[in-house]
Amino acid sequence: MDIKERPNHKKYLEVLRQMSPEARLLKAFELSDFTRQLFLHGLRRRFPDLPEEEIRKIFLERVDKCHNRNY
Repeated sequence: MDIKERPNHKKYLEVLRQMSPEARLLKAFELSDFTRQLFLHGLRRRFPDLPEEEIRKIFLERVDKCHNRNY
């Protein structure tokens, strides 16, 4: 099994450890929002003729499939 090299991983962990808990939480929210926007952008590109309401419906259906059913 090839393990992908992550030359900046230690630096990444250092930066995270230096952040306050509040800053880490805000970063998590920022990354979650960015992921959501990126996902919606991809759906709009894939289905350019669908109205926004349909795009949102597809988005919610696909996100629902991703949720962990163990909770």
